[in-house]
Amino acid sequence: MPPADPGAGLEKRQRLHPLSPLLSGAKSIVVIVAALSWQTLRQLGPTHFAMVVAALAVGVVIFSVIGWYNTGYQVIGRELRIAEGLIWRRNRAIPLDRLQAVELRRPLLAQLTGLAELRLEVVGGGKTEAPLAYLTVREASILRERLLALSGRTQAPGPSLADPAAGAAAAAPAEAPLYRVRNTDLLVSQLLTPQAFFLPIGIAWVVTQFVMEGSWTFIGIASTMTAMAGVLLQPIRRVLGDWDFRLSRDHDRRLVLHYGLTETRNQVVPPHRVQTVRIVWPFLWRKARWLNLRLDIAGYSGPESSDDKSSDRLMPVGDIATARSLVAAVMPGVDLAALATSPPPLRARWLHPLALRFYGAGLTPDVFVTRQGRITREVSLVPYARMQSVRVVQGPLQRMLGLGTVYADTAGGRSGVAHDRDLAEAYAIAEQLAVRARAARSSLA
Repeated sequence: MPPADPGAGLEKRQRLHPLSPLLSGAKSIVVIVAALSWQTLRQLGPTHFAMVVAALAVGVVIFSVIGWYNTGYQVIGRELRIAEGLIWRRNRAIPLDRLQAVELRRPLLAQLTGLAELRLEVVGGGKTEAPLAYLTVREASILRERLLALSGRTQAPGPSLADPAAGAAAAAPAEAPLYRVRNTDLLVSQLLTPQAFFLPIGIAWVVTQFVMEGSWTFIGIASTMTAMAGVLLQPIRRVLGDWDFRLSRDHDRRLVLHYGLTETRNQVVPPHRVQTVRIVWPFLWRKARWLNLRLDIAGYSGPESSDDKSSDRLMPVGDIATARSLVAAVMPGVDLAALATSPPPLRARWLHPLALRFYGAGLTPDVFVTRQGRITREVSLVPYARMQSVRVVQGPLQRMLGLGTVYADTAGGRSGVAHDRDLAEAYAIAEQLAVRARAARSSLA
């Protein structure tokens, strides 16, 4: 991709990999075949049904090839421009100074063909801004490093795709490993979930009903199997998503995450994007002394978003010693074992009669600490420098009891929440958070 004018930083528009239309078309073909009902197959017969599917497949591939021919990207100065579409043209210009992360994904078909997909996350983006599917793994890695360099997220500019020697010399730098999940622990941890725990009870109930009824209709069997599949789907997705999870740190002190089985993902997280670290103790994991860590990251949607945009893993499953070391790596100076919190006043028991002692909040030199949850316990750590706003909220019952809840909002979509504090204490906490947030941001400037 030689620059047309080195002084202006102009480059020729680059196309995606030639196999991209086939991979993109394969997804559409699967959807179309799934949409054709069993009744259609019975009416047409196997031969005519196969001919219809083949004709639709050819049409999808042709449409995908036309779309690929009219799709391209180029880097102009500090801006990534993407053009696509034939009938409806769409041109996007993405300022790289708004770039938060570039994620490299490899779905199953991409793994089989040696390709990868790049997904860009920008400040304030509600969804992935510009997925580039597909490139070779080498081209995707070089382009990612280059975009991060131009956005100011790395110390040196990334290599150009036009220079093979530079690309070869810029092989992935050595990474310092921090953590790797044990896949056996991952499997066992997902067996210790409510879905897996109550599944035998559900199967026993279904068998009992079948024996008592003597026979079942096709609709009854299909609906029961669908319900069981829905129960098992979440643990299975977690196992496939977190399989062989590895966490390391690169030469720019960024966190590098590798994970996934059917779809591998490689994500680079600059430390300044981490808004919150959450430590979660599921109830069924406590006997094994396991917990998990998650990151809330700027540029990603909040907890109600889809899995693609949800909070990221930091440790899918592990013990407290591993969690302590990882928290210290992400938030230098923070010791997970030395975080003190104080509970709400006793009159808050009218709002939490059984779980009052599980709520708490504390101010440490570096982070705002909150805890909650009786069955699933959770601790949130919010660095002062990442706070966007602080607010005190009172509901009707809280006004009667003289209580207030303090929220420390971040760009990651979640808040540190100090539940049901004495009203005077709530305002004092909010004032301290505002003061410490200003001081932390000024020290980073």
